[in-house]
Order: sequence, then C-alpha cells, then structure tokens
Amino acid sequence: MPRRSRRPDISIVIPARNEAATIERALDSVLAQAWPLERLEVIVVDNGSHDQTAAVVRRFTRRHPELLVRLVREPRLGVSRARNRGAQYARGEVLLFLDADSRLAPTMVASVLAHLHRGESAVSLRVVADSTDPLDRAFFFAATWLKERVRVPTQLCAVHRDVFWAVGGFDERLRIAEDYDLLRRIRKAGYPVGFVTESVVLTSTRRLHRWPLRLGLLATALQWLLALAGIGRDWPY
Repeated sequence: MPRRSRRPDISIVIPARNEAATIERALDSVLAQAWPLERLEVIVVDNGSHDQTAAVVRRFTRRHPELLVRLVREPRLGVSRARNRGAQYARGEVLLFLDADSRLAPTMVASVLAHLHRGESAVSLRVVADSTDPLDRAFFFAATWLKERVRVPTQLCAVHRDVFWAVGGFDERLRIAEDYDLLRRIRKAGYPVGFVTESVVLTSTRRLHRWPLRLGLLATALQWLLALAGIGRDWPY
C-alpha cells in the first residue's frame, strides 16, 4: 500500500443506495485515473442500502489497496445528506461528487484540478450517456449543449473544500438539482464557477427507461425543468 503522509489532492465522494450492481464500475473508473493514486481518496457513503453495496466496496478495497477507499454509513435517506456526510470525512483539498451509477473518464481528475488551479472555485462536469442508444445519447447531448450555452452549472460538480463548507454544503432538503443549487449559491457568494468540457462523466441512462414508450425521457426532462424553476426539488426521496 502506498504511503499517504500528505493530504490527498482530491476526494471523490460517492453516495450509494442499493448500488451493488454499479458501484464497482464507478470505483474502477477512479482506479483508471491519469493521476497518482496515492494522491486520491474515495469516500463511499452507504445511504441505507439493503443489498450488497457495502460488501462490493469492501471486496474492492481488499483487491486494490493501492487506492484509498473508505466506506461510511448514513442511514438517514437523502442524496444531499449522504454527500455532506462524505464531505465531512474527506481529507482532500478538492471534493468531486460522483454518482454510483456513473464513471469518470481517465482524464477527469487532471482536468478538474487544472481548472481549480487556474483560479476557479468550483466546476460543473460534462455528463454524457453511458449508452449506445441514439435517443439516450441525444437527450444528454442536448441537455449538455443547452447547459454550456446558457452557462447554467448543473449536474455533477467539483469544488474546493473550503468553498463547499463556506456556503453550507448541499441543502439536505433537496433530492434533485442539488448540484445546481450548490453551484448557484457558490456563484452568488462571489466565487468563480467554471465548466469542464475537455473530459466527461459517463452516466447510466436507467432513469430514462423507467416507463414504457420512452415516457422516461419526457418525465426526466420535465422533472429537471421544474427543479431548475425551484419546483419539486424537495419532494420525498
């Protein structure tokens, strides 16, 4: 196991609720980063899972001692609460928030740190569909294109730890668009917010397939539009 006498450059916080089928792929994507592994750490927050999520994480840590992965528990449900819990344990100067059903491109950590070292306090990450389905890919392409054109920082993000806590972290009342809310408050407080466009996060499209006849696409789009307008973000988890 590598020595870890210094503080990690970045802490990757992954909330996970019943994600035994996906969490290992997320962890593998951290393992594949083009950045020294001894300067990374991962905090997986088990958010009340009743499947084998924790067992999968523990097995991964035994197989890959070269990457520091810590498993913590947050029994009270809520993705915002789980992310804040992970941030409390993080030692890195930068916090990167990743969903358990998503994967980082190998250059993402390097890209995030380059942006923040240039003076940005937080960055919104480019998210693409982890799918070969043309409609799935088109949906995420359109959402990303619109976000970057109108400069609305949404979806996954990374932020200096001191800035994260200066604005109060994630609003634990929110279950959707919590990233947007956090970045909006960071920008409102006068901190510069940027966009990582040269690397990507690949995310599962399973939410787009919750209903037949592609109604999931419409429902997801409507849910996000309402959330950006401040409607429904605090509906039950």
